[in-house]
Amino acid sequence: MDKYEIILYWSEEDKIFIVEVPELPGCMAHGDTQELALANAKEAIRLWIDTAREFGDIVPTPRGQRLMYA
Repeated sequence: MDKYEIILYWSEEDKIFIVEVPELPGCMAHGDTQELALANAKEAIRLWIDTAREFGDIVPTPRGQRLMYA
């Protein structure tokens, strides 16, 4: 799997862990545990890339660094 930056956080509202992949617009996953959320994120990344390639869209190269600081 490519090494895209991920953001993992707890959603108090939804009571689940959420993972966002900022370099792949709209690519997100969730799970009841951190491990499950990360596993689901790996699958979401794979599906995002497969779909982009299927439609001839550009697949961003992972930057390999933090995108921004908050």
